[in-house]
Amino acid sequence: MKIKNCEFNMDTNCVEVRFSDGSMIAIDCEAVEEIYDISIANRSELDWLIYNNPLEYAYHVLNGSVLDYLKGNHEHRLMD
Repeated sequence: MKIKNCEFNMDTNCVEVRFSDGSMIAIDCEAVEEIYDISIANRSELDWLIYNNPLEYAYHVLNGSVLDYLKGNHEHRLMD
């Protein structure tokens, strides 16, 4: 399933992901920080990603690679 649209909703603090089949999920950014026990320093890294590239943020959350991203292991970059 392909992602059709992805954006951060500041009102809900969620990254909303819409798929090509019409379905949608909302990623609760605060819950992600709690699950991974994110430090304040790493929070700013994720905040930058949420605001500047929510698609890449969604990719890392959905693929379980948030910690790899924070460690600098950026094997997959969606910015291109």
